[in-house]
Amino acid sequence: MSIATPLLQVSNLGKSFGGVKAVDGISFDLAAGELLALIGPNGAGKSTTFNMVNGQLKADQGSIRLDGTELVGKRPRDIWRLGVGRTFQIAETFSSLTVVENVQMALISHDRQLFSMWKRAADHKRDEALALLDQVGMKAQADRPCSVLAYGDVKRVELAIAMANSPKLLLMDEPTAGMAPKERNSLMALTKQLVIDRGMAVLFTEHSMDVVFAYADRMIVLARGRLIAQGKPLEIRDHPKVQEVYFGTGKTFEKKMTPAEAA
Repeated sequence: MSIATPLLQVSNLGKSFGGVKAVDGISFDLAAGELLALIGPNGAGKSTTFNMVNGQLKADQGSIRLDGTELVGKRPRDIWRLGVGRTFQIAETFSSLTVVENVQMALISHDRQLFSMWKRAADHKRDEALALLDQVGMKAQADRPCSVLAYGDVKRVELAIAMANSPKLLLMDEPTAGMAPKERNSLMALTKQLVIDRGMAVLFTEHSMDVVFAYADRMIVLARGRLIAQGKPLEIRDHPKVQEVYFGTGKTFEKKMTPAEAA
């Protein structure tokens, strides 16, 4: 299935480890302003695909193009500077720093600035960092250390950090892992709003099907490194191959939940 004017174009992507094909010739597109869910059972190749898009792994074959620029062979930092952000299954922040300092560190890295005793890093783009925190609902806690935050709030700070390079594409690896249902719904509703406001694209992996069906615009399904289905959530829900491979029992997906139901 192809979409118009894709921001991200993945073509015939492949990666092997020894004699095992972790990703076997998958292709998909992703448009600006779209949330695309990448799902599949354990060992399907989701993390390997993510790590190739992010540059942490080099593809053995195929192409990954962002706005026409080839990403295969580029380092993660270079890909980040081209406008690819990422959040992780386990949120990564500096617990000893305050909330705003964590975001300032990301802005410092993006601006490639070094600081000396004559120029305090704490003064660098504080207003911009606070604006990012405001977008994720964390401005009021800007001067609290990250170590005292609830886990859902840490995930919001991580999202603000990921926005520091004004990404065109945001990769979210299990964004709601470890979160309560209301926290999951709140974080994904926030992500959806950021996609709309910024016109960026989001590729995310997720095991919570309530999250996937409530917020994904489209879904792609992997099994044993191969793409077995792609389409809108309602199309995927009743796809016989997805039911067979994903569950192995013929059990069907539950109906799509609305954000209100997911709360």
